[in-house]
Amino acid sequence: MQAQIINRFGGPEAFELTEVETPPARAGEVRVRVAYAAVNPLEWKIRSGTLSPMIQTEFPAILGNEFSGIVDEVGAGVAQFAVGDRVAGFAPSGSYAEYVVTTSDRLSVVPERLSLERAAALPTAAETALRALALIDVQAGETVVVNAAAGSVGSAVVQLLVARGATVIGTGSEANHGYLRSLGAMPVRYGPHLTEDLAAAAPGGVDAAFDGGGRGFVDQILGLVPAQRIVTIIDFAAGAKGVQVAGGDPLALTAGAIGPVLQLAAEGRFATEIDTVVSLAELAGAHLRSEEGHLRGKLLVRVAELEAEAVQA
Repeated sequence: MQAQIINRFGGPEAFELTEVETPPARAGEVRVRVAYAAVNPLEWKIRSGTLSPMIQTEFPAILGNEFSGIVDEVGAGVAQFAVGDRVAGFAPSGSYAEYVVTTSDRLSVVPERLSLERAAALPTAAETALRALALIDVQAGETVVVNAAAGSVGSAVVQLLVARGATVIGTGSEANHGYLRSLGAMPVRYGPHLTEDLAAAAPGGVDAAFDGGGRGFVDQILGLVPAQRIVTIIDFAAGAKGVQVAGGDPLALTAGAIGPVLQLAAEGRFATEIDTVVSLAELAGAHLRSEEGHLRGKLLVRVAELEAEAVQA
């Protein structure tokens, strides 16, 4: 199979598109023919070596842990999936390739009305948003500020909060303000004027906050929101200030919570914007885009046109 591998830590130029052996599905595992692989900040941090003190990488390595595709092989003991099932979910690594192997608890069936492209953009955003929001217990009628609200996780948080009946204020660049309004959020600007903008947007105050962008947001919001009602997925030092940190092991995610969100997406009631779709050969450029930040939604790698093949068949 074709795969993008790295043999060393470094910049995006470390990727090599090459032929490698297709992995088998062992007991408890499922092999998936990959349609789309997602690009997340976690992966460029692994590729660059930034996370090497915390995450061990053995070379040659195939990165990528979020994807959609079609089940190709089922290992012994797996009863909930069959060859031909459309699925989305996670793997510890390996989705920057034509085939990926993962355990059955990391997959969820994709509803028929949801494309594999759209499905690939959802698992990490949905899982991260649900895990973070569980820590601050937002109730209907409360006002919540979401930092980096136009990103894939931020937009998921906005939609879940709106569905709960919360009033949502979202930080974002002015180019994304229309998009944030379409999601049901009141947009405000990033930067040193945040406190002033929040005072105008929420004269009654803010009850809780979600931080998906860092860059000093926690320090700006601490005077306005109790620390225990702030959750961050990016500013790990904020835990020392009493802020909730939604950590967890990003390489051990399970798909148990994402099934209902995939169904909502199939019904048109939840979506993650797709910023750019590139080919597997163009992965290095997608990593550059991810490092630059300020994306509106998700970066996807199209590995195979599986839905088009299914229609032709």
